Amino acid sequence: MKSETNISKRQVAGLLLDGRARDPGTRGQGRAPANIALCKYWGKRDEAINLPLTPSLSVALGELGAETVLEPIDAADDIFILNGEEVDLRSEAARRVVEYLDLFRPAGLRLRVDSRSSIPVAAGLASSASGFAALALALDDLFGWRLARRDLSIMARLGSGSACRSLYSGFAEWLAGERTDGMDSYAVPLAGEWPAFRIALLMISTAPKPVGSREAMRRTVASSELYRSWPARVAGDIAEIRAGIAARDLERVGRTAEGNALAMHATMIDSRPSILYWKPESVAAMEQVWKLRAAGLKVFFTMDAGPNLKLIYEQGDSAEVERNFPGLRVVAPFGL
Repeated sequence: MKSETNISKRQVAGLLLDGRARDPGTRGQGRAPANIALCKYWGKRDEAINLPLTPSLSVALGELGAETVLEPIDAADDIFILNGEEVDLRSEAARRVVEYLDLFRPAGLRLRVDSRSSIPVAAGLASSASGFAALALALDDLFGWRLARRDLSIMARLGSGSACRSLYSGFAEWLAGERTDGMDSYAVPLAGEWPAFRIALLMISTAPKPVGSREAMRRTVASSELYRSWPARVAGDIAEIRAGIAARDLERVGRTAEGNALAMHATMIDSRPSILYWKPESVAAMEQVWKLRAAGLKVFFTMDAGPNLKLIYEQGDSAEVERNFPGLRVVAPFGL
């Protein structure tokens, strides 16, 4: 399924900038929301430049996300601050940020990167998506490139695939594309608003994942027999969710999103060695959702590569959902 090419991230960065000046200003700032996929991104056709095997569809998490400020500094090394704490440049998180900056900045320019995230890092809540989207926006602001949103989406994708969807509020679809250079693989917003739509974070654990998403994705594609049916599953699911959004049909969106998430986790469980992110509390929460739905409450869930659930429902059922799941972090994606 995978089709590796010889094109590099640096070459894609060159296509995006296309001769634009690289003299920085004194400060660049960017903010981007986290996003939760209702139809999942799982599997790459090109790992080098984060090209997906299938499209995906997400909803942004409103005010939850990342904000990043970039400032040039006179120093031998970059400085990376995350939520007020300096991060060791030898860490994996800092290494990814530095390598990303190197794609776009002139040699020798050192930066202070001050990033704040309102969601836990590495806990299956798409923190890297909002983080790299905010970083792309901050770079665009620092250098004054004024890139089109489509190009910023591609730019963010080079840092983290799902980051391409964090350039938009509301619903967004990531087009898989066909080109080997990835210039047709970016996210587009879906028209219309759904004021009553709610998505709530049910936190099971904020601990870092035992297997990172990149490794889990790679292992699944390489070894899961169930994964062979995944592209066909996505094609049907994304069409259903798109139609459900257009009709404001919660039942259609919720059931499809829930089934899509469970199918993704099934491919991970089927991989060798198996990957299981669920904890006993995750399973108990799933069973509670099913029990409530059997009793007539329209509530559904989705899960990314982690133990935490995201509940999907409408505003009219908020009181009952929150009564059954105390401590939810509720998001109104359309700000109402």
